[in-house]
Amino acid sequence: MRILIIEDDAEIAALERDYLQINGYETRVAGSGAQGLALLRGESFDLVILDVMLPGMDGFEVLQSIRETSDIPALIVSARGEDVDKIRGLGLGADDYVIKPFSPGELVARVGAHLARYRRLTEKGEGAPHRHALTIRGLRIDLDDRRVTRAGAEVPLTAREFDLLAFLAQNPNRVWAKDDLFERVWGMDAMGDSGTVVVHIKKIREKVELDPQNPQYIETVWGAGYRLRV
Repeated sequence: MRILIIEDDAEIAALERDYLQINGYETRVAGSGAQGLALLRGESFDLVILDVMLPGMDGFEVLQSIRETSDIPALIVSARGEDVDKIRGLGLGADDYVIKPFSPGELVARVGAHLARYRRLTEKGEGAPHRHALTIRGLRIDLDDRRVTRAGAEVPLTAREFDLLAFLAQNPNRVWAKDDLFERVWGMDAMGDSGTVVVHIKKIREKVELDPQNPQYIETVWGAGYRLRV
């Protein structure tokens, strides 16, 4: 599995590279967003790790460019840990947001979990014998094509937003705690940040609900979690 590291701090890039290589991953390092995008255009990678504060174009711009052509897992590793940065990164399609300083072992574990999840998704999509879709009060979730439409109009969701919505739709009327959703959808246990779930629920509501402040699909059960009502 090939990992692209986009990081302008040479020491941090070397730390990430060394730990990934020790665990069997092949890595390439880019010191800027432009260099990273050039490598992505010319080579094949299975996952991207990128910083936010990069020279020239920042990590958010790089991520946006990546998502225009690819849905491979992308992990942001940044010293910027404010909620607004997390929300922006996840909203642009990041699969994870890791705050510096970080545990190299935890980073490797997150990389492994995201790669395994992505591999399962791509394998499920190969040779599907029939279409499998769920329809809930005008909202159609096509599990094979990974498309969502509302009243016939396509709703653009990131890969992780789709996974979360699809999981709730496949397990309707049940209340799921944030930690449980993080483990089931992200494939990681308590080492993760369940606050990521809150951000993704907010983004999904903004896209699928007619009135995000009064959702008709994903309900908040205060003190317990979320459920998709059918």
